[in-house]
Amino acid sequence: MSERRIGRPLLAVTGALEAATGLGLLLAPSVVVELLLGAALGTPAGTTLGRVTGIALLALGVACWLARDEASPEAKGLVTALLLYNVGVVAVLVVAWAGLRPVGLAFWPAVLAHAGLTGWCVVCLAMRA
Repeated sequence: MSERRIGRPLLAVTGALEAATGLGLLLAPSVVVELLLGAALGTPAGTTLGRVTGIALLALGVACWLARDEASPEAKGLVTALLLYNVGVVAVLVVAWAGLRPVGLAFWPAVLAHAGLTGWCVVCLAMRA
């Protein structure tokens, strides 16, 4: 398989998922956090931070979507950054679960999705080596 065929689905899926999550956090941060962690944000500062996170995820989603047809060093850099992001998300959520046991309806699906995306990033990077 070529670089383009391997990276395109990963970047398209990541772009769509992260943009949707980002929009959700931007427009209704308390709802998204409740679904993920089973707890409310609780303060205006938490809501503001949730919205800032939403903007960041929306930007990540747009970057992935726009790079989905690229087979360049920049696209490889984006996949590398996604690997770091997905490993980090899994680690943060599992540590939070171990310490606080926050479980919302979307908690385990989010952990599994990011774990799957981590593996997909590794495969894409291995194929590009």
